[in-house]
Amino acid sequence: MEALFILVLSAGVLLLLLWGFRRLPGERWQFIASVPLEKTEDQSWKAVNFTYYGFFFATACTFAVTILFLLLGSVSIPVTAISVLAVAILAVCIPASSIMARIVEGKRFTFTVGGASFIGIVVCPLVIIWMNHTFGETQGYYIPPVCVLAAASVAYAFGEGIGRLACISFGCCYGKPIADVHPLLQRVFQRWHFIFQGRTKKVVYAGNLEGMKVVPVQALTAVIDCTAGIAGVYLFLEGLYLAAFLGSLVVTQSWRVISEFLRADYRGGRKISAYQILSIVGIVYSVIIAVVFPVSPGHTASITAGLIILWNPAVILFLQVLWVLVFLHTGRSMVTGSTVSFHVVKDRI
Repeated sequence: MEALFILVLSAGVLLLLLWGFRRLPGERWQFIASVPLEKTEDQSWKAVNFTYYGFFFATACTFAVTILFLLLGSVSIPVTAISVLAVAILAVCIPASSIMARIVEGKRFTFTVGGASFIGIVVCPLVIIWMNHTFGETQGYYIPPVCVLAAASVAYAFGEGIGRLACISFGCCYGKPIADVHPLLQRVFQRWHFIFQGRTKKVVYAGNLEGMKVVPVQALTAVIDCTAGIAGVYLFLEGLYLAAFLGSLVVTQSWRVISEFLRADYRGGRKISAYQILSIVGIVYSVIIAVVFPVSPGHTASITAGLIILWNPAVILFLQVLWVLVFLHTGRSMVTGSTVSFHVVKDRI
């Protein structure tokens, strides 16, 4: 059963990523809707744009939380405990994504997954300790720290990987032009690259790179992080929680350090960005946490138990509400505007 699940999961993620790599750099895949707000003097309407960035960001976030429910459910962690854990972490990380971007990049209307992930790495162990000394004591359960950290780390890997589709759609987190990288890398990326179209994509209005071959750094991140997530699921289901925790986290954070050298978007004024430093600190912090928190024996994972939890109506409703809230928070574009007009199609009256 576990092998079949991992096979289906891998195939589904692969198909989604391949579709995204092919379609999302195009101009068509930036805006999902424009909602009229205010009528102008020329009888058109000022509108607010909702983006595919928000759609894929919400999808990635919800998928990550789904993986969290699945993995923790497979080791019999109560649904209420998983829900509180997810809400507590998201309540910190989602605001942190904009706050950290404002601190590092000096920009109000942007998000940073790198900054949010560091906050999540720091906060997650503290949330687990808090839950064990509050809800755990009153409701009679104990959350094994390394087991939960492993599930959270694996879930993050999937969220980060699938979330790169949002970046491709909006044209942010873009790579350097092929001509600006090492000759050996040029040979590779002459075949595998992105060409972005659309003057409202960030790679165009901020980087002036429309129609140019750029390093597909978002695609590389998506593949590496989702692969780490799939490997992490396998290790978790095999009961290798420490390996799942450190393996998925070290891979995702190490790649963040490396990938920053392939990026052309603004990451602060330093040669080594703040996000690279945070990733290195996050790795060191995680190793310390792994040493401090011993692995609790006796938690055998069952994918069947995890899938049963996902069929819980309360969990399904929770995930749906989460998707809507995240989409409304990240999908409403603050850096683009639009004007729409309406007319009657007379030959259809």
